[in-house]
Amino acid sequence: MDAPQRNTPRDTSPSALGDRQPALLASALAKLAAYPAPPLTRAALCFSGGLDSVICAIFLREKYPDTSVIAFTVDVGQGEDELARAGERAAHFGLDTRVLDAKAELADWLALAIRANVDYQGYPCATSMTRQLIGSLIARQALDAECDAVIDGSSGKGNDQFRIHNSVKAFAPDMPVILPVRDVNLTRLEEMALCEHYGVPIDEVIVGGEDRTMWARSIASGGITLQTELPDDIWVWYVPPHEAPDDPATFTLTYEAGMPVAMNGQAMPLIELVPILNELGGVHAIGRIDVLEDGILDLKSREVYEAPAATILLALHRDLEQLTLTKDELAFKRTVDARWGELVFGAEWFTPLKRDLDAFILASQAVVNGTYEVAVYKGNLTILRRSSPSSLYFPDVRSIQSPSFDQRWAGPMAQIRGLPLELLARRESRWAEARQRLAEEATEGTDWENEGTDES
Repeated sequence: MDAPQRNTPRDTSPSALGDRQPALLASALAKLAAYPAPPLTRAALCFSGGLDSVICAIFLREKYPDTSVIAFTVDVGQGEDELARAGERAAHFGLDTRVLDAKAELADWLALAIRANVDYQGYPCATSMTRQLIGSLIARQALDAECDAVIDGSSGKGNDQFRIHNSVKAFAPDMPVILPVRDVNLTRLEEMALCEHYGVPIDEVIVGGEDRTMWARSIASGGITLQTELPDDIWVWYVPPHEAPDDPATFTLTYEAGMPVAMNGQAMPLIELVPILNELGGVHAIGRIDVLEDGILDLKSREVYEAPAATILLALHRDLEQLTLTKDELAFKRTVDARWGELVFGAEWFTPLKRDLDAFILASQAVVNGTYEVAVYKGNLTILRRSSPSSLYFPDVRSIQSPSFDQRWAGPMAQIRGLPLELLARRESRWAEARQRLAEEATEGTDWENEGTDES
């Protein structure tokens, strides 16, 4: 049987709306007409070329036909095909388009994220970071261009509305942020009907679309249920285990100060390393994530991601920290890392607390150095060898085969470590005797009170 073609657009276009299309279009146009559009001379549009950003272009054409619009497409490693699609759809609306290359800046963010073992409920916070990076860049561009507002395609049910809003406000506090999908209250089907009406083809791989970045790819966010089956052809990097190669791939990764800096002995910046690991790990069935997630609105959703590079790099970084940091550092850093992930997911990248946690995380990484030889095979990541010049592992001391110190020294230490438990046991015995005595005294008191009582 032939393998399914990967990431193939399927029939989720507006034409699939069938007989519902006229009613949906009428509803969407009525909502647009009812929107009380404030004056707007020049707008900065966050434009990815996806369904929601196309809706923003339609919104601006309908409500602000005389407004000057600058469409900013931010390159966060989504690939040339995604950038080309954005350019084509911007041209369809005659938009003044500017592409901002943010891959190097995103790599700087990822370097910190790896050191923080970035995780929010199983998710490596890809879109969480890129949306805030995009918002901050476009806010600064909007100020330079003297725009009146930033326009973005986030919905009112998801998390990105907060990430765009907060990052814009961090750099342009007086800049209004307009979110047409949310502010006009459009449903996904109404969006699709509008796109058909304006002649913009929608070729989503699965209903809900995707968000691809250098770090990871989000699939159908908010668009799937617990029962939705995920077909094998929705993936870009990930190959299911039954289709993965029958032979493992082995390679080495080197970390310095907590950051991956080389692969197979060759120095490599993150901007090059992450795409390589996405391809290599994905082919060997690494990086599929399917989780239940608590959003910023405290609404649960099923979220699906593919993140082969993140899965590999974070797993090895955690292991390397275990090798090089003290027990107390590890325990405290787990708390810091968890809070860091919550802040990043929750649209708080630019807050003072996040910045303070950054300082601790970076300070902890000086000794996190080492090289790993690993194998990837049908969804498994196996560590074959570890080495670190700053390791806290000393087999010459710890090994049971080593005469490194007189074991009898540990006897008095065990006595002291066990003393609190001895005292707890003594307290329990004493407290049990006291309870028994109190119970007996209570019984004797009752007998005395009943003496001489005529119960006949």
